Amino acid sequence: MKRVILITGGSRSGKSSYAEQLALSLSDSPVYLATARIWDEEFRERVRRHQERRGPQWTNLEEEKYLSRHVDLAGRVVVVDCLTLWCTNFFFDSQSDVDASLAALKAEFDRFTGQDATFLFVTNEIGMGGTSDNVLQRRFTDLQGWMNQYVASQADEVLLMVSGIPVKIKG
Repeated sequence: MKRVILITGGSRSGKSSYAEQLALSLSDSPVYLATARIWDEEFRERVRRHQERRGPQWTNLEEEKYLSRHVDLAGRVVVVDCLTLWCTNFFFDSQSDVDASLAALKAEFDRFTGQDATFLFVTNEIGMGGTSDNVLQRRFTDLQGWMNQYVASQADEVLLMVSGIPVKIKG
């Protein structure tokens, strides 16, 4: 049975760790689908440390944009980490076109989650702080907020991480 869980919160709130623990409680061999685009060596090292921490029971997949390429996940538990980086990839490749990015993201989300699997999506609440004086940042914050709202509307459960503590918002 298809199930979508959204785990949101601020930076270093414990979102990814919680998603990984939840996935391991649901499956002995979960899938970790990373959406990160490697921009520099520091980030490459961060990715390597995360992969090492997860251990051999995980199937690690990397997909910057087209999650629906991975259609063989029926019956699996899949952590998608994270929506923010996924949105960044569409936003960057569309030359910052919010409307085109949002439409593409929604369509890709719907295709990907059409599978009979358990999906744990990790995202950031970047709009909870002040309003940026940078127009590009404000546009991305809008995109991220609207995509978070869309995923939350489709989710069976939504959890907000606060200082490492999950707070159930929906489900």
